[in-house]
Amino acid sequence: MQIIPLSEGAFTIDKTKRFIPFNLESDDLQQRPSGSLLVEVQPFAVITTEDILVIDTGLGFARDGVLQIHTNLRNAGIDPANVTKVLMSHLHKDHAGGIGGDCSEGYQASPLQLSFPNATYYVQRRELDYAYEKGPTSYIPEELDCLRQSPRVVFLDGDGVVDGYIKYAITGAHCPWHQVFWIVDAGETVFFGGDVAPQLQQMKSRFVAKYDYDGRKAMELRQQWWERGQAEGWTFLFYHDVKTPSYSAR
Repeated sequence: MQIIPLSEGAFTIDKTKRFIPFNLESDDLQQRPSGSLLVEVQPFAVITTEDILVIDTGLGFARDGVLQIHTNLRNAGIDPANVTKVLMSHLHKDHAGGIGGDCSEGYQASPLQLSFPNATYYVQRRELDYAYEKGPTSYIPEELDCLRQSPRVVFLDGDGVVDGYIKYAITGAHCPWHQVFWIVDAGETVFFGGDVAPQLQQMKSRFVAKYDYDGRKAMELRQQWWERGQAEGWTFLFYHDVKTPSYSAR
C-alpha cells in the first residue's frame, strides 16, 4: 500500500474554538491567547490494490478557493475525482470540515456537495445523529448536511467490514461513536486510530486526556493496539502528528 500524508499544517485553538494557522518554525505559542492548544491536522490518502482511499477530510481549509486537501492530493499526483472511498473516524470539525464543498465562497467550504464527488463515504449513522444533537462547537451541523442528502453515503451501524478488506470498529472513547479502521491489503495492515491514537508519543505513554469522552478507555485501547500492532507488524497512521505521520512495526 502507498500511504500519502495530506497535512493541512498546525493550528492553535482557544476558547473561541477557531482554528488559527500556526507556523511551527517561527510562531510563538505564548503570543496566542491564554489556554491556546496546538493542533496538527493531517488526513491521509492510502492507495490499495482496490481503491484510492481518503481517511478523514481535515478542516476544510482553503486557499484561493481550492480545498487544501485537494491541492495536497494533486501535488501527490492524485485527481480528487479519482478517490473511490472516504473513511470518516468521526465528525468533529477538524476531521470533517472538508467533507463537502467546492470552496466557491472562499475559506469556508460550501456544504452543498461532497468534496469527493465520485467516492463512497463511510460514516457511523449514530455519529451523524449525535453531531446534530450535540451541535457546536465540536460539531458544525450545517457542514454535514451533504451527508444526509447524498446517495453516495453509506451509513454504518456498529462494527463490520467493507469490501472484505477494510475493518471498522466503534471505540466510543474520544466521542460516543468514534470508529477506527484496519486496512488489510497484499499482506500489509494499516491502522488508523483517529483521535483515540492521534500521535506516536501517545502510544508510548499512559495518560488520561480530559478532552476524551472516555479518557481511561482511550488510554487502554492505545496500549492494546500498540502491543498488538508491534506483534503483528502494523503500520500506524497519526492524524495529529505532522512530524511523524506514520510508524511501521514491520
